[in-house]
Amino acid sequence: MITPETRALALDLIDEAVAAGARLTPACAVLGLTPRTLRRWRALAGSDTGLVDRRTCTPRVPANRLSAEEQETILTVCNAPEYRSLPPTQIVPRLADQGVYIASEASFYRVLRAHDQVQRRGRAAAPRQVPKPEGVCATAPNVCWAWDITFLASSIRGQFYRLYLIEDVFSRKVVGWEVHTEESAEHASRLIERACLAEGVHRPGLVLHSDNGSPMKGATMLSTLQRLGVVPSFSRPSVSDDNPYSESLFRTLKYTPAFPPQPFASLADARAWVARFVHWYNEEHRHSKIRFVTPGQRHRGEDIAILAHRHRVYQDAQRANPTRWSRHTRNWTPIDHVWLNPPKEHAQTPALMVAQAA
Repeated sequence: MITPETRALALDLIDEAVAAGARLTPACAVLGLTPRTLRRWRALAGSDTGLVDRRTCTPRVPANRLSAEEQETILTVCNAPEYRSLPPTQIVPRLADQGVYIASEASFYRVLRAHDQVQRRGRAAAPRQVPKPEGVCATAPNVCWAWDITFLASSIRGQFYRLYLIEDVFSRKVVGWEVHTEESAEHASRLIERACLAEGVHRPGLVLHSDNGSPMKGATMLSTLQRLGVVPSFSRPSVSDDNPYSESLFRTLKYTPAFPPQPFASLADARAWVARFVHWYNEEHRHSKIRFVTPGQRHRGEDIAILAHRHRVYQDAQRANPTRWSRHTRNWTPIDHVWLNPPKEHAQTPALMVAQAA
């Protein structure tokens, strides 16, 4: 129940905020109200009853509610020697076999839960809620990388090559890759070292995101990251959306028309094809999420001039034939930041992990 005084105070505060230039909807949201509730309160203020809450709040008791005696019967049955090791899903059918009905299984669970007698049993680990990884905002190359491992089929049935691939989240450039016959933290650590050396990453602060596989969390890998000053970030178990850039890159790799229809005949063939793909992806492929410039151009900072030139071309075309455009030309503005696992309200939560260019 909200008292009339509280409602009147809320109306005065919102009127004061709106008079000072605030918008109505955000001002209401600060107090946990909606504009519709505000309009209803204003209408009540002009009525005979004023701002008095007219809800009766009469307590209602469900007609099928278990009585105290029935609840006590459930507890007695569940704690009986022949039933105390069984869950309600086993107790209720056994009682029915004896011609006895007390309550449903849901009621059994509800009563037991109210008396703190529902405990997890069995060898399986209890389910746990793993928090979403903290969002990372990349504002320049070499601020946040994402990497993963995917399978490449070999000519021997049941055997696969492992493709290690590191992608820069800001530019989408493949900054490191290798193909091996097995997964290991040693291969991953050497790849990270070579990628950091090739990109000139010397200062600490680079965020490296991956899933929870053993090569990603091995002792060799983690010690290498610590030595290089790289900050590890991990996806939640079995949640592929936490590493979307690597998943998207693997789909591009395996669904490109140039991907061989037959398995790779040897490790050397696999490495040669991946090398061609990486060159095409970095230097020829116009990426749709970075205004259709190549990842290499964006990584080197060339996209700003390229997009500015495209904007001038479109402006000249609009002036030459203005009837072709109903509103404005295509947006060729460079994308200044890219989020990895962004929070729902990242604009209002700057305290989250935001990686800025050093």
